[in-house]
Amino acid sequence: MKLGIVGLPNVGKSTLFNALTNAGIQSANFPFCTVEPNIGVVAVPDNRLNLLAKIYNPKKVTCAFVKFFDIAGLVKGASKGEGLGNRFLSNIRESNAIIHVVRCFDEPEIIHVNGEVHPKADVETIETELILSDLELIERKIQETKKFSKTSKANIRNLEFYEELKDFLGSGNPARLFKTNEDDLKLNNLNLLTNKPTIFVANVSEEDFVNGIENCKHYRNLKDIINNTNAAVIPICSELEMQISDMSLEDKKVFLADLGLSNSSLDRLITSCYELLGLISFLTAGNSEVKAWTIKNGTKASQAAGKIHSDIERGFIRAEIVPCEILLSCGSFSIAKEKGLVKSEGKDYIIKDGDVVLFRFNV
Repeated sequence: MKLGIVGLPNVGKSTLFNALTNAGIQSANFPFCTVEPNIGVVAVPDNRLNLLAKIYNPKKVTCAFVKFFDIAGLVKGASKGEGLGNRFLSNIRESNAIIHVVRCFDEPEIIHVNGEVHPKADVETIETELILSDLELIERKIQETKKFSKTSKANIRNLEFYEELKDFLGSGNPARLFKTNEDDLKLNNLNLLTNKPTIFVANVSEEDFVNGIENCKHYRNLKDIINNTNAAVIPICSELEMQISDMSLEDKKVFLADLGLSNSSLDRLITSCYELLGLISFLTAGNSEVKAWTIKNGTKASQAAGKIHSDIERGFIRAEIVPCEILLSCGSFSIAKEKGLVKSEGKDYIIKDGDVVLFRFNV
């Protein structure tokens, strides 16, 4: 799964990416520092793996992962090719979801592409360019469909759908707010930029983050304009996260505790991204490895087996399943089984987040 980090130039995208991945990529005080998208694979925080490792003492522990793309900064006119617009938009279209970084800090020495920090205007600039790109795609769909609109009722309805969507986008609304029923699949198949799941990151100053982000006027402004748009807002101080990214786990815990935090903003962002994509983790545990496996919420047991190996799905017999918290309280899989807490499930069982699974199969 790919998450594209987007925003205007100089809002802190690359600094955030550096903190996420410790990649040490270039981050400078001028527009278009990032040209080609940088790619980083980031582990999804999951303390259940550490707790299971204490029981099994495995040779290795493997987390679930999410892939982040640091995409070039966007400017007004990108939909018409301004700046690195065309390349930028194609990189976003390849992403499954969008992390939109908005500058919410005042720093005269860091150039703002529009001359002043203004979250509302910044968000509108990005959203407008994405909408314009989507409108161009819908216009092409309308022209293609008009050629066949008289041939079937389905084509007539398609044309009506595209016209309704065009009017909606033309009013300045992102496609993710377009209310559909039977056309949900049709909308999703268009791969519109403004229909992608979105999280807004408010990049605040260290002072505002430490002293209370609700006192930051730019953050409050961003929350107000994002309200009722089917998107979340997560406050992060990219510079602060960058400082602690090189700390040991214990030092980081002490540092965060001094700030009254149990985990970092980046951990919350990564977890939120995972949930945003509708992903969950099931777990396998043994002496050789404790591992989190990424699946879509709603995946059946036989399909989850196929994530491990196609032979396991092909020869699926049953899945022996115990929720992680129950296994941890029992201390071992065998004790949980003796207590009747391990359930034997068939191929149509819907895997739940945190299920510890032992697949039985025969090939």
